Amino acid sequence: MARQDKKNRNGEFWALALERAHLGVWDWDIANGSCFYSQTWWRMLGYEEGELADTADLWLHLTHPDDRDQALASGDAHIAGLTPSIETELRLKHKQGHWVWVLDRGGIVERDAMGKPLRLMGVQTDITKQKAAEAELEQVNVRFRLALAASGTGIWHYDIATNKSYWDARTRDIFGVVADTDEVTAGLWHTFLHPDDRETTEQAHLPAPGSDAVTASQYRIIKRDGVIRHVESLVRFIAAAGAAGQILGTVRDITEDKLREQELAYAARHDALTGLWNRSAFDRLLADHIAGGAPLAVFYVDLDYFKALNDFAGHAAGDLALKSVAAGIRGCLPPAAHAARLGGDEFALLVPHCDAAQAERIAAAVLGAVREADLGVAASTRKLAASIG
Repeated sequence: MARQDKKNRNGEFWALALERAHLGVWDWDIANGSCFYSQTWWRMLGYEEGELADTADLWLHLTHPDDRDQALASGDAHIAGLTPSIETELRLKHKQGHWVWVLDRGGIVERDAMGKPLRLMGVQTDITKQKAAEAELEQVNVRFRLALAASGTGIWHYDIATNKSYWDARTRDIFGVVADTDEVTAGLWHTFLHPDDRETTEQAHLPAPGSDAVTASQYRIIKRDGVIRHVESLVRFIAAAGAAGQILGTVRDITEDKLREQELAYAARHDALTGLWNRSAFDRLLADHIAGGAPLAVFYVDLDYFKALNDFAGHAAGDLALKSVAAGIRGCLPPAAHAARLGGDEFALLVPHCDAAQAERIAAAVLGAVREADLGVAASTRKLAASIG
């Protein structure tokens, strides 16, 4: 009697435990083809216990068409002795018409004398919320990958403990690395660094003790074909309990951005027509040289008859004349000198370390260059002149 009471209590204990854990139990008697489904299993699908015929294939009728083959294959493989247990995810149709994701786990619990399976038992767990969270996370990941792809950003990480580096496809493309897998040779990144940038760049990529701040840096790489590219990188050190941690980073090719910056910077300092320094740039150069205290000569050049040329031959001839004068002036100056177009027909020259004799020679050469300026076919019989002060 005591043994029977203990058995009953154990049975009640496990039944209560399964119910509180929201585990739906199934028990398939292969010999007679019947299958027991627990009250929790029925409730999980919105049915009253026994509301449907509890046949061995009831679950299959409720299974989503796309999941049936996989679910059957999992059971067949276990019965055939190919797997230690049944474990698969599938969707079962709720009484209200929606699908419930379940994790199905089970296995053989009884065999005959020949080892043939007689009975299988298992549990099914509702994982619908988990699946929804996974789907939401996947959507976030998809949007993240699309954003990275649109921005041309690559992702990499370096495992300090294992000394292994992993580059995604975009990172490999930026560096010109051809590989079928994300894992790349340890230290490969260092071989691409421009010699002038190597020290500061490597320092920027070292993990700061006790800090998980993001470090931004820009540097140049030299690809295997000799092409130099500019790269922008964001790096963060992720510490791991009991381990060395990882360095995570992103890279983006900013070469085109750098070229645009250089073009804008050039345009801000130079005259668009002649390519000489503009007034503001010349004023800064002059101030810097004066502050330096070294001797210098400054020439201000005004073209004579330029307005008459414009009126006679048109603005195209005037523009041609200005470009020709600018080229001629450049040819008269030593390498360290600077020439600027201040505006209209006004030019200025700055020649460092220039004595009086050299200044006279330069002035004479400039006047000659102005006289020989190309004025175009429309004004081929005319000449320009200049005044220098």
